[in-house]
Amino acid sequence: MKEIFFALQFRGQSAVSAEDPKLIRSTTIGVSSNIITSIDPDGVAGRVQASAGEGAACETEVVMTGEHTFTEKGVLTFGNAGHSLRFSSVGEGYIGPSPVPGVLQGAVMWRVDEGTGQFEGAQGLITSNYTVTSKGEVVDHQFGVIFVKK
Repeated sequence: MKEIFFALQFRGQSAVSAEDPKLIRSTTIGVSSNIITSIDPDGVAGRVQASAGEGAACETEVVMTGEHTFTEKGVLTFGNAGHSLRFSSVGEGYIGPSPVPGVLQGAVMWRVDEGTGQFEGAQGLITSNYTVTSKGEVVDHQFGVIFVKK
């Protein structure tokens, strides 16, 4: 088995379904990038720096199961050559207030259900740590560890 890992920042929009107030759909885009973490005497800092390469897209459907809990499923598409992952949540995710007025924050872990292209037969986990504003603006930091056959 070969291990593939990625760290990407996605930005986009989410909206509550007009048909079902417990259903939320999100569409986000991530660009090829370097995620840089530096630690010095002043503490820790992180930044995202765009780099050459194609982008990624993430589309999800969230079903609220409680005031602060949900399940989620979706698809991640990497570039334009047919490399994608379908995923679903492991247990329930969490969403709740952040210290910033009008901004919610949350986290969820996804299990890879199937893949195409480079991810044919893939297995693995992806974590999503995100914020969403009252206007539906999403910033999602994802880290995935995926195993594929060589």
